[in-house]
Amino acid sequence: MINVFPICAFKDNYIWIVHDQHSALIIDPGDATPVLVWLRQQRLQPIAILCTHHHHDHTGGIPSLMQEFAIPVYGPANEKIPGLTHPLSQGDTLNFPELSLKLDVLDIPGHTAGHIAYYGQDCLFCGDTLFACGCGRIFEGSAQQMFDSLQKLARLPDETLVYCAHEYTLTNVRFARTIDPDNLELIKLESVVEKKREQNIPTLPSSLAVEKATNPFLRCDQPAIIQSASQYAGRQLDNPVSVFATIRDWKNNFR
Repeated sequence: MINVFPICAFKDNYIWIVHDQHSALIIDPGDATPVLVWLRQQRLQPIAILCTHHHHDHTGGIPSLMQEFAIPVYGPANEKIPGLTHPLSQGDTLNFPELSLKLDVLDIPGHTAGHIAYYGQDCLFCGDTLFACGCGRIFEGSAQQMFDSLQKLARLPDETLVYCAHEYTLTNVRFARTIDPDNLELIKLESVVEKKREQNIPTLPSSLAVEKATNPFLRCDQPAIIQSASQYAGRQLDNPVSVFATIRDWKNNFR
């Protein structure tokens, strides 16, 4: 089992650090300062930076980190990542013997055109594609692409831990409850999440088992989700992609 630590950045970002007693991988460092502080406190040597996509809140800290450490930068081949040394796409595999860690690269476009995820040892680092009880906005792709990307992630084992990059869980759960009000698993999850946030405890990681039971964006073939989406659209929706597109639009306007 690998050690993964969340470093908080900005309003609600998580920069994930995979580490042992000596070495560290830095994932999606939007801000270098809290990373540098934590690495010094823990006396860890970073060995690489991994990025999921090009948005500044995931990449803004890279130049400062590269000034401090001569380490490689991995990221999507089809996006502009500061200091990128190792462009990646579906099928690539990364090996970090210092951490006894192997990660497979998955293409998951939708939020951005070249978004990727890293998967290994039952851990998924998925940036802004899959969130706990939610999914990212569609900025550069299509609803079909985002739907397909989420389905790809959902095919990973149930025990997979989901390390997404934002603390959006409570808002996502409340939206999901609007769509799927009778889901008992979702009702239980809301109580757990509320208690964690009251104590300022991260709600992450989630797991794919939990997501498959509670996340409406992974459940677009379920009658309750279809019914709610059809009511919102004002017409009967007849396929999962149209259901997905409808509830993603609904979420964009949810307050």
